Amino acid sequence: MTVLEDAPAAGQAPAPETVPQVDFDTDPAQYRHWRYEVDGETAWVYLDVAEDGGLVPGYELKLNSYDLGVDIELYDLTQRLRFEHPEVRSVVLTSGKDSNFCAGANIRMLAQSSHPWKVNFCKFTNETRNGIEDMTANSGQTWVAALNGTAAGGGYEMALACETILLVNDRSSAVALPEVPLLGVLPGTGGLTRVTDKRHVRKDRADIFATKSEGFQGPKAVEWKLVDETVSRKQWDETVRARAAEAAQGSHRPSDAQGIALPPLRREETADSITYPNVRCELDRDARTATITVLGPEPGTVPESLDRIHALGADFWPLAMTRELDDLILRLRTNELEIGTWLVRTQGSIEGALAFERVIAEHSGSDWLVNEIRHYFKRTLKRLDVTSRSLIALIEPGSCFAGALLELALACDRQYMLEGIFEDADEEQEPAQIVLTESNFGAFPMGNGLTRLQSRFYGDDETVAELHERTGERLTGAQAEEAGLVTDAPDDIDWEDEIRILLEERASLSPDALTGMEANHRFVGPETMETRIFGRLTAWQNWIFIRPNASGAEGALRRYGTGRKADFDQKRV
Repeated sequence: MTVLEDAPAAGQAPAPETVPQVDFDTDPAQYRHWRYEVDGETAWVYLDVAEDGGLVPGYELKLNSYDLGVDIELYDLTQRLRFEHPEVRSVVLTSGKDSNFCAGANIRMLAQSSHPWKVNFCKFTNETRNGIEDMTANSGQTWVAALNGTAAGGGYEMALACETILLVNDRSSAVALPEVPLLGVLPGTGGLTRVTDKRHVRKDRADIFATKSEGFQGPKAVEWKLVDETVSRKQWDETVRARAAEAAQGSHRPSDAQGIALPPLRREETADSITYPNVRCELDRDARTATITVLGPEPGTVPESLDRIHALGADFWPLAMTRELDDLILRLRTNELEIGTWLVRTQGSIEGALAFERVIAEHSGSDWLVNEIRHYFKRTLKRLDVTSRSLIALIEPGSCFAGALLELALACDRQYMLEGIFEDADEEQEPAQIVLTESNFGAFPMGNGLTRLQSRFYGDDETVAELHERTGERLTGAQAEEAGLVTDAPDDIDWEDEIRILLEERASLSPDALTGMEANHRFVGPETMETRIFGRLTAWQNWIFIRPNASGAEGALRRYGTGRKADFDQKRV
């Protein structure tokens, strides 16, 4: 994990042209802030932040505080536990430092960062926390937070992502969310929501907790449901091991499975392109567009026997493609802020794409690796769902939007599908087709708990049921438009002009208004803990981050640690 450009001087907010280019590649040999040990069925994960290891200059990561670089390592660590260590059934998250678990996000980093940097940092951190919960729910790797010292702010939010929270009872260690009283902002990674929705803390007590900077310790933290148990130093090691063993008992992980290695991604970059073996991206900076093409497998190249799937490991096409797409989304989202519209395409055969579907349908319920790949693709689609870019699917002859890959189109804000073929095409070209399969009806739920079809046709269960009857049918542009699965199906005469006008119109609109509009449209229906974290809570935090009370020259973030109190504008807005 590296930064590819110089960062701003200490105390300065990065200007758009000097925002560091972030590389998300890392591995345990490169970690500066984390280490983990696998002991039988339990993995011990230690947060031990290097103070001088900030991603950009200008701050020290004191008291186990973190920045984006720390969380990039944590994300990599979670992926390796999932894929390289199937024997792990419980994960203990603790600190490598005595008497301190984690002070949360580094305040100096937040104070000097640009607004987009803060927002992307919080979004990625949220996704990583949600991924920890997904490990507990779907991977058979239950997380236990062993707080051997105070957990404040983002440190406590990290613990909240775990299934069980233990706090050492030493008369000094506490849990706290001090952002409102100390910094004039909100807990940025789901703390307010998880306290009430997950820990079931009464809202009046949650109000007290979120405005009491020193937090709570000992029996009161247990009584208020902020932690599950407090343990004396004398009994700490024994109790933590016992809780880890208890957490492992309910796991469905096989005891004799062999993991697969996650080697570095093969990626080539130029000024205007990012290319992987199975995914490629072309950037048009003048038009502010990125064209993302997922290259589907050819027929017969996706093995359906488990022995062959495990032998291929990270080279198994669904896993290789998902890793590349995940990496691309993160890079574009963090490093290409002015590329506002992403055009999503696929290229390959329908038969090859359907082979992916058959593997999922046959093995994801019984094989740990196929199950992990399905949930990884689900999480990558969710990362796309919460990406603040206009997403447009282009479905053309030679596309392979079928089954799982059709979810990429359904995740987009609009879908355009060519009716017929291009006039200058060779005689063998077939019209574009899309295919619904069972995976479109539940294998990859969104953050709102609905499928993308249910979100698309919200309140119209009859149409969803009718579409379910059409699984396996190859739909042309006109048929897909009539079924409501695409926005428009122009023919060859109108295709080029339709897409050009669409992109010119999109580029003329306010990026801020588009972000709000798209997020509102994508997440219809029921509100879940996940949508509250990414929607309601994030929207308020984003607004608060740019208010003078937080980020102004006299705001709480700027004056934190100076000995001077913030000077708040007292008007309620």
